[in-house]
Amino acid sequence: MACQPHDPPQDALLEGLAAGREDAFAALYDAYALRLFAAACRMLGSQGEAEDAVQDIFVGLVRAGGRLRRVRDLRAYLFASLRHAAVQRRRRQGAAALDAAEALADPSPAPGAAGLATASPWRAGAAGDVESRLEQALRRLPPEQRQAVALHIDGGLTFAQVAEVTGVSPNTAASRYRYALERLRDALRHEGA
Repeated sequence: MACQPHDPPQDALLEGLAAGREDAFAALYDAYALRLFAAACRMLGSQGEAEDAVQDIFVGLVRAGGRLRRVRDLRAYLFASLRHAAVQRRRRQGAAALDAAEALADPSPAPGAAGLATASPWRAGAAGDVESRLEQALRRLPPEQRQAVALHIDGGLTFAQVAEVTGVSPNTAASRYRYALERLRDALRHEGA
């Protein structure tokens, strides 16, 4: 499971948002904005579109008010909202379907990601070569497998949460992730990694 910062207590956040408290909104933003942005970048392939999608989510939270009290799993709700916003943006761009993890192939690091520390130019080149091959392999994954990878790794969602967001069973979500990792491993082995 991906390492994620500690999520603030969900009930307190939801009650605070429902009451219109700025501190609750700020805590929610601090806890989730970067993760949502990283996943949005991977889903949409554009930092500008990702920023707009994340902004839409937070504006929607403010507007939702008391309806948020019914949310059972805040993290899953936020990433489902992100997926919905990404689908809407892609439709507006004329895309037929969401290729949820298209930006996994984006060579730019995720926001807040530290660069690779390398001791020599050779190591930097070797790391770049492996990264390039990994990006190519990610592009070749079926969209549902790339989406499972993006939601699990960037979003830090459990497979149950990935399942809820994507509308499949938890076993299917876990299988898609596992098959994606197997394909990536095989692709890197066959390409000499």
